[in-house]
Amino acid sequence: MAKQSGDKPRKVVAANKKARHDYAIDDTFEAGLVLVGTEVKSLRMGRASLVDGFVDIDAGEAWLHGVHIPEYSQGSWTNHAARRKRKLLLNRVEIDKIERRVSEKGLTVIPLSLYFVDGRAKIEIGLAKGKKSWDKRHALAERQATRETEQEVGRRLKGIPD
Repeated sequence: MAKQSGDKPRKVVAANKKARHDYAIDDTFEAGLVLVGTEVKSLRMGRASLVDGFVDIDAGEAWLHGVHIPEYSQGSWTNHAARRKRKLLLNRVEIDKIERRVSEKGLTVIPLSLYFVDGRAKIEIGLAKGKKSWDKRHALAERQATRETEQEVGRRLKGIPD
């Protein structure tokens, strides 16, 4: 499970909202990122996209691919490539667990959110299994039904007639 950062404030830079719609998230982990200076400055400006991102385990190391962190506007020749692969900082036990579950169950690892905790960039990754289109429709219908029941309960508590 992901380590809980307790009551420390999180400054969320980017969230992959579509991931929870397209995938059934099984387990989450919090990982650090190895970044260069202009990437950190670009993230502090609140610019990043996790939409096409995924995590790959290669030679016992976790790598983040496809995440777009745009070039820093005031950067010079030291600027970074926008879609380069980035190393994730995870414990050996966590890497082994992720690798085992991906190979056994056919899961994939996707980034869910990118944020700062105590000035350090962290990423929440999730072990996920793709949803079928009927799963997505079922989830939407279920969410709409709960919203309607909550609205009806609220109306009755306020004494508003139907």
